[in-house]
Amino acid sequence: MIRRFLNARSPLRLLEQGLHGGLGRGHLGLVLAGHGVGKSSFVVDVALDDLLHGKPVLHVALDHTVQHVRAHYDTVFEELAATSHLENAAGVRAELDRLRRIRAYPASAFDAKRLREALELEREIGSQPELVVVDGLDVESRGRDEFEQWAALAREAQVEIWLTGNAPSERIDVLPAALAPLEDLFSVILMLEPGPESVALRALKDHGNPDVAKLHVALDPKTLLLVRS
Repeated sequence: MIRRFLNARSPLRLLEQGLHGGLGRGHLGLVLAGHGVGKSSFVVDVALDDLLHGKPVLHVALDHTVQHVRAHYDTVFEELAATSHLENAAGVRAELDRLRRIRAYPASAFDAKRLREALELEREIGSQPELVVVDGLDVESRGRDEFEQWAALAREAQVEIWLTGNAPSERIDVLPAALAPLEDLFSVILMLEPGPESVALRALKDHGNPDVAKLHVALDPKTLLLVRS
């Protein structure tokens, strides 16, 4: 199921051009931003993009309820449906809900081991995720050993895993010192930067490419979807 006109506003459309195909299964990605800039909206957009392509998604929410996350998906979907004049929006939403799983955990109780258990449970019920988004992990407080486990799990399970993390300021040119020792474990690292009318999306790391693409992507500050031209 590919909803071409809905997918057209996903930030992944331009990421795929600038980041040599995006993140990809088997890889670990990180999106950084200051508080309240839109990390949660961004990973919801990433998840909706896969869902609209008929791919199963697991969304892990840390310190947010399932109801809160579901409402976030509904807000972004309603914007997409309205701007694309989608017919049978209720039917499409039902199909997306069927493909999506939301699991909520306390942040302090979640780690790579818990994610492995969650993936095993999803496989048992017949829904192997192709994408996992984990929103709310305190990346800076976790050690390298744990992120080695995250990266290994992405490779073993052949899933694409996106994590969100807090940036020390609204604009950074290089990876924060606390995260620099982990850089090799992430295939793609992105930064969201607030502006007066839109949020800019910039790459800090693009797989092994030494010439990081200078992305000039403007995102809607409410939904983190591409700004309509």
